[in-house]
Amino acid sequence: MSSPTKKGTAMYSSVKNSATMKKLVAFVKHDFLQEHYESLLLVIIIVLLSLAIFKPEIQLKQDVKNYLLLADVSQSMNAEDVKIGAKITNRMAYTQHLMKKVVADAECGTYFSLGVFAAENVALLLMPLEVCKNYDEITDSIDHLEWRMAWRGNSRLSFGIKTAETMIDYLNMPAYMLFFTDGDEAPKVNAINKLDLSRLQIGKNLLLVGVGGNLPVPIPRYNSSNKWVGYWSSDTKESSAGAVGVSYSDTSIDEPDPTVAYAEYDRYLSQLDTQYLKKVAVEVKGTYMKGTDSPAFYDHVRELKPVANIVTDYSMRWIYLSLGLLLILLTYLPNIIALSKQVFRKYAV
Repeated sequence: MSSPTKKGTAMYSSVKNSATMKKLVAFVKHDFLQEHYESLLLVIIIVLLSLAIFKPEIQLKQDVKNYLLLADVSQSMNAEDVKIGAKITNRMAYTQHLMKKVVADAECGTYFSLGVFAAENVALLLMPLEVCKNYDEITDSIDHLEWRMAWRGNSRLSFGIKTAETMIDYLNMPAYMLFFTDGDEAPKVNAINKLDLSRLQIGKNLLLVGVGGNLPVPIPRYNSSNKWVGYWSSDTKESSAGAVGVSYSDTSIDEPDPTVAYAEYDRYLSQLDTQYLKKVAVEVKGTYMKGTDSPAFYDHVRELKPVANIVTDYSMRWIYLSLGLLLILLTYLPNIIALSKQVFRKYAV
């Protein structure tokens, strides 16, 4: 059993320790913080700026927009019936212009891949790349799109869409496909070569972008050196007719002087086939929109919902910099408070 003396000693010691702790806390709260207020803030600011420079991103799982830009590179895309500003240009150059504007308008964290369509197939040129980190690579690849990328001369849009559905599986994450085309097929669709697209699942993530004018224009023909030699003739173009189009190959690939139209009335004429593209879009349960260099088109693309949920980089730089700026302003807080007190006392008297 403890004596009253021991109990008193223990109680005194406890009170003394408690009082010491209170003094220490009061010192830290008042004296230390008051003396080193600016220094502490500056240390925190340096830490935040260091994080903004050396560790600006963290890994988070989030919804992202992933676009597959698919360009029709058949020779009908060389037809000149669209304008960029006041200058008439060909459909391929217009497609490149639209693609680059879509890329430029995209927010950081958006992904883009790039592919081309010719004959019955599509080819992937770029795997998904984040736009801000790889902007130059994406736009440079778009700048290099041209008709000589085509491996065959015929063009079967329905087969291309079916192949594109398979290709998206190689992207490692879901993508929204923007298919830029004029809808001009060779051979033309008929009861024999028509493909059933009703079972495709790509429709919900497909936007067919129509490129071209509404009036028929001739299609320029180039040789293997990419030099203009004339216009496609009706006879040459129509020789591609058939169920699978195997009889047609692009002679400009291996001939220095391919056959061209011998008169103006012999030229093969092409135009944007809006009705066919709308029909295909309905069949695959997708969407069609004419590609125009206008806010309406770019806003529509920008408002497409994210289709992928992946672990990706999330920028914290703006948070670090905002907190740093706030703390810089707080370093002036004691001066502001002191000045406010002086003003208050002056007018109070």
